Amino acid sequence: MKRFVSLLAMLVIVAACGAGSSSPDQVPDDLAATTSPSTEPLAAPTSMASDAPSNDTDGGIYPVTVVTPVGDLTIDERPESILSLSPAATEMLFAIGAGSQVVAVDSLSNYPPEAPVTELAAFTPNVEAILEFKPDLVVASFDPGELASGLAAAGVPVLFQFSAVTLDDVYAQIEQLGLVTGNTGGAAELNSDLQERIAAVVDTMPEFEQPPTYYHELDPTYFTATSSTFIGEIYGLLGLANIADAADPDGEFFGFPQLSEEFILEANPDFVFLADTKCCDVTVATVAARPGWSGLAAVTEANVIELDDDVASRWGPRIVDYLEQVAAAVAESAG
Repeated sequence: MKRFVSLLAMLVIVAACGAGSSSPDQVPDDLAATTSPSTEPLAAPTSMASDAPSNDTDGGIYPVTVVTPVGDLTIDERPESILSLSPAATEMLFAIGAGSQVVAVDSLSNYPPEAPVTELAAFTPNVEAILEFKPDLVVASFDPGELASGLAAAGVPVLFQFSAVTLDDVYAQIEQLGLVTGNTGGAAELNSDLQERIAAVVDTMPEFEQPPTYYHELDPTYFTATSSTFIGEIYGLLGLANIADAADPDGEFFGFPQLSEEFILEANPDFVFLADTKCCDVTVATVAARPGWSGLAAVTEANVIELDDDVASRWGPRIVDYLEQVAAAVAESAG
């Protein structure tokens, strides 16, 4: 069931990033892959086990065994040719200091700028194309069913890190990448920095007598995310109330319901956050021009916020940038 939730979340996010995109690396392959059948279990790893002692230093002590969503994975030596098929993992790898070990990343891994972007499709991976880069470790967030078996036949280990459901999942994945790549110090430093920055943002938030309401738009057809999702947790840290929660009270849509225009207008959210600006050219102006939307509280109070789709849809280190942008918008409105 958790695996299905992860796939559904990925489908909604990729749909938002793919529909109407002018970027050639962002369409149909991703959409097709997220609907592929899979029996792989469970979502993002929340724990890990290792044979390495607790005094491990950068460079790593091998072999190391970690717990993944598809079972234990043992890495015999420090990987020096890492291939990432996950934009979130790519950002994490570079942030913990493993960038020099990364030889290739998928077509959607457009950050950081120095990432070695290729034409590899993350959701429809071609094993032969991957092997051309001679990786000694592949990191992926999805397996359509043949990636793991194909690379295993070639003796290449795959570390699966499915979509994060909570912030704790993010910290666990960063720690795990540090352990596997021999960058434990960098991973610990990154997690500490993220936690400190998040705490600092939360501490600056005003106390609300009535929590401001918001609508987070994943695409122009009104797909959104509830408080039960990773995206929703970020908003929850700031004390905001999600109008979408009423549309999926029992989790029937796994936290990603599609709202109607009437539902949004009736809810009259105080804030509208747009995570479909790059994919779908949605702007403050186009939102205000929608029939009936000019009277929304968010529109009249200039609280429609344009977000970076990539940052808003990835569970990597830049999630704190996202949190800071949302907090700044809320604080400015409250002030």
